[in-house]
Amino acid sequence: MKIKVLLADDQADLAEGIKSVLETDAALEVVGIAADGFEALEMMEKTAVDVVLMDIRMPNMNGVVATQRIKATYPSVKVVVLTTFDDSDYILNAINHGASGYLLKDSSAAAIIDAIKNAHAGDTILPAKIAQRIAAAATTVANDREIKIKRAFGFSDREVEIALMMFEGFTNRQISAALKLGEGTTRNYISAIYEKTGCENRTGAIEAIKAVL
Repeated sequence: MKIKVLLADDQADLAEGIKSVLETDAALEVVGIAADGFEALEMMEKTAVDVVLMDIRMPNMNGVVATQRIKATYPSVKVVVLTTFDDSDYILNAINHGASGYLLKDSSAAAIIDAIKNAHAGDTILPAKIAQRIAAAATTVANDREIKIKRAFGFSDREVEIALMMFEGFTNRQISAALKLGEGTTRNYISAIYEKTGCENRTGAIEAIKAVL
């Protein structure tokens, strides 16, 4: 069965070019092209979609808001965001709203096809340059607030970094990808965070961290 892909991009020529690229792969089927987030949601009401390839900057409804709406209504649909280097804030917001991955707009045809297939399989797509951006942003957040939670819980530097990423809404997989850690290692750090905050789960730990920030 083919992977059904919806493209959302206000640049019609670019979208048509991407459609042509995707249609070279027999495993993919482009079911529509939307000019903004509103149109993408309207199309999804009428057409089955597995993966949305989402431009992040669009009129009327941008890719971040559209991602949030799609994941709320169609949680099984994967969203892969198209981005540029100066979209750090958008990237972090899209992560928090459930995006499965990110592609740079200058990605090769093979990279775009692979990203869609990998997202459909449940993987997180983070090109190295974007992962560096996310890690840098997380480090900036940590630098502002790390002293408070270090004093409160006695976290190590890495635990501080991960605790703040948890607080910002990152999943275990996204933390692992951004910090280049194995998922088992990330889980071990999070278990230590639970123990030091005196909590049994993620929700409790986040509330404990929130209380001291």
